[in-house]
Amino acid sequence: MTLLIRATTFALGLVFCTTAYAEDKIGVVAPISGTFSRLGNQLVDGAAIAIASDKSGQGASIVTADDTCTATGGAEAAKQLLQSDVLIVVGFLCTEALEAALPILGQKGIAIITPAIRSQTLTELRTDQRYPVFRLAPSNRNEVNETSAILSDRWRSTPFAIIDDGTIFGRELTSGIRARLEEKGLKPVFSDTYRPGLDNQNALVGRLKRAGATQVFVGGERDDVAAIGRSAAILDYPLTIIGSEALNALGHENDLAVGTLMIAPRAPQTLESARAAKNAIELAGKVPEGYTIAAYAAGEVALDVLQAAKSQAGSINELLRKTTFETALGPVQFDAAGERIADTYRLQKYDGKQFVPETN
Repeated sequence: MTLLIRATTFALGLVFCTTAYAEDKIGVVAPISGTFSRLGNQLVDGAAIAIASDKSGQGASIVTADDTCTATGGAEAAKQLLQSDVLIVVGFLCTEALEAALPILGQKGIAIITPAIRSQTLTELRTDQRYPVFRLAPSNRNEVNETSAILSDRWRSTPFAIIDDGTIFGRELTSGIRARLEEKGLKPVFSDTYRPGLDNQNALVGRLKRAGATQVFVGGERDDVAAIGRSAAILDYPLTIIGSEALNALGHENDLAVGTLMIAPRAPQTLESARAAKNAIELAGKVPEGYTIAAYAAGEVALDVLQAAKSQAGSINELLRKTTFETALGPVQFDAAGERIADTYRLQKYDGKQFVPETN
């Protein structure tokens, strides 16, 4: 279902001045219904609040479309947005929906700014013509590169191990990290694929101990990292455990060992640059959580590039690639492939309740 939300009658109750002739339309695509509706509505809220908070007076409106996180929904949403004459699109949480929408929106060269999808889709990889997709979330390639840089600084004189849970995500992440480290002359004393989902990992931790590893990077889920921590404590083995942003998943209180490290971007709501966005979101009666702030930033980029297109030479896609945008996520700049150019990953430590910046 497509819902046209005029800024002058914005459903969240935010009102700003506009001119009668302003017709710039920004499409917002998300799974508004179904299993992922909670996350989808976070995206819609963030983008809509950013657009309604615009102070430039350009009077943009949004057209929202429900992609249901499916290929069918993505294609239908794209057709609806084309019929509504949107100039740019914000959104998409699911790769299937984006893949289905790309060829349709690509007919008109409509740029898509996604706050969530990181990897290039199969549709993009199979086409000779690059689709104009711009990612605010760090790409998989950036995750490998930035994680490797942080680990190489820690592990120059440390016996370390790299293990994964055998999933595609875990294996691709750890193999990429291992390759980058080996390029710098750093090799693990132990490397293996473990069996995930066990209540204890005593056998795995025993092998790590015999190999002499004092630190280990785990390409796996939070429950597995917690089990490894428990087993290390049982075996009285002072092992430093480092995981990916998968550790941000909800877990039981005190499940992770205190001191467990995570390499991940900081939570958007903790950024100083997000202060104004947080205030606007809370003023609208919403919670600045999940994808809300990232979607707010995507809305800011969409507004700014539409404004720039009125006074500068070049298409919207060209302007997106050559402009630095100030947003709730901080400065946003895209490379030729549409990936965000940024140093976003940080080492963080679990204090027993939450992850906090690691200062050592």
